[in-house]
Amino acid sequence: MTQEKIVNAITGEVTYRDYTAEELAKREQGQIEMANFLAAKAEAAAKRQALLDKLGITEDEARLLLGGN
Repeated sequence: MTQEKIVNAITGEVTYRDYTAEELAKREQGQIEMANFLAAKAEAAAKRQALLDKLGITEDEARLLLGGN
């Protein structure tokens, strides 16, 4: 089972406790959400790069054309 490490900053004492089923479910859900976020981000980057390639310009050139710095 997954455990949490707890360190007392004053005494340096280290203890461990098992995650509850609810904490494990939240952790798993968070990992799924992060994977979905990263996949969407990668897809957007690929689409942006495909458009830049189609236009034959770099990202810096696109920023200049759009008025960004």
